[in-house]
Amino acid sequence: MTPFKFSIADNPTAAIAALTKNDHAAFLGGGTNLLDLMKEHVTNPTEIVDLGKLAFKEIKNTSSGISLGALAKNTDTANHPTIRKDYPLLSKAILAGASAQIRNMATNGGNLLQRTRCSYFYDIAMPCNKRQPGSGCAAIDGFNRMHAVFGWSDKCVAVYPSDMAVALSALNASVKVMAQNSTERTIAIHDFHLLPNDHPEKDNSLKHGELITSIEIPKNNFAEHSAYIKVRDRNSYAFALVSVAVGLEMNGNVIKAANISMGGVAHKPWRATNAEQALVGKAAVLANFEKAAEAEMRLARPLSHNKFKIEMGKNTLINALEAAYKG
Repeated sequence: MTPFKFSIADNPTAAIAALTKNDHAAFLGGGTNLLDLMKEHVTNPTEIVDLGKLAFKEIKNTSSGISLGALAKNTDTANHPTIRKDYPLLSKAILAGASAQIRNMATNGGNLLQRTRCSYFYDIAMPCNKRQPGSGCAAIDGFNRMHAVFGWSDKCVAVYPSDMAVALSALNASVKVMAQNSTERTIAIHDFHLLPNDHPEKDNSLKHGELITSIEIPKNNFAEHSAYIKVRDRNSYAFALVSVAVGLEMNGNVIKAANISMGGVAHKPWRATNAEQALVGKAAVLANFEKAAEAEMRLARPLSHNKFKIEMGKNTLINALEAAYKG
């Protein structure tokens, strides 16, 4: 590991100031991804600013929904009584990710900032536009079984790994951030993570020095009809080949609203808008679930080793819709 300066921030202003002064500094939350990247020399910050003393750890009800502190642990979020009762989709998604030990360390803000697990990104001997812009993408003609089928570019075909973010996408969450002079802004979760286009090195729309303070989830009517299904190579501690988060609002047997997001298929949580549109106003029956899944997956662009994700995506979408309807 490359030597670096280490400091502990006493308040958000000090943390933001430290990062703003150094283009090669990084915030440290739970450290479950950053330290791995440093040990593999994928990233080499010259300064680490520990956020552990900051107060953004509360999970609280608000007039419009619920607010998740950026530094609250994933375990505490998944097991919070209000999350389990009113936002079970989020709880299911968090508990499908990583191991219990990692969830005990990982923070909500850090979860959103995970970087891709593309093996070519982690192998510093291989070209990777995400790690070193302009060097090329070894995955696009390499072994790309785990890679994207939606939204990829000729610069990058990596997928985004978080389960939590897929649920937050389906729940229309937003991310609150703070910058210099205590200025704040709110970013819709759909605008927070980015597709690769010509700049795959940019995972999200945060500016250097901006600090995530909370994640806001609006109230919804999905608690009785939601599901998170994750398909992976083994039953635990593996990233998704395909995952689907579904929230349905029902009027009897008719679907009044459908929010669907997919993981393991794109550089960001993939909002399945075509499937959503195909379901609204329709009866919750298998034939309509199949049509919705077909409407979404027919737009997929597979690579040489991941054509199986199209059929897997259809089946996972159908299974998630059935599970959400049954409640």
